[in-house]
Amino acid sequence: MLTTEDARLIDHLHGGFPLDDRPFAAVGRALGWSEERVLERLHQLLACGVLTRFGPLFQIERAGGLFVLAAIAVPEERFDAVAAQVNAFAEVAHNYRRTHALNMWLVVAAETPALAQAALARIEAATGLTVLAFPKEEEYFVELRLPALLPSGEQPWR
Repeated sequence: MLTTEDARLIDHLHGGFPLDDRPFAAVGRALGWSEERVLERLHQLLACGVLTRFGPLFQIERAGGLFVLAAIAVPEERFDAVAAQVNAFAEVAHNYRRTHALNMWLVVAAETPALAQAALARIEAATGLTVLAFPKEEEYFVELRLPALLPSGEQPWR
């Protein structure tokens, strides 16, 4: 369960992280918390699955790497097993279910385009299913922010 304090932390971190020698201490100061409390809450939110990832987003292509959006038509009875197989690949940033013939979508991130293609081929071999790759042709910046707290302090998901 997400507490109001946890929602404040998530909202504070969304879209900005202090460039500081002690960034978690700076976050704590902004929230009136200790550095230890910030770190403990982030560890807890990750451990219980409220947060699945905490880290920066990079334009990997500027460093020679590649992000690839891919999709798989997974038989419904195999979906959970295939999701576990796909998630086991270090190159898979995330995957999600869609209500479509291509019902599993995933993002592969790799240090080079060749490594991305190799990861896609390994996923195909491991699952026995065709992986359709949709490499990025153009990038758009959409800074989507979904608040964890409304301006009133109310939690929008309740």
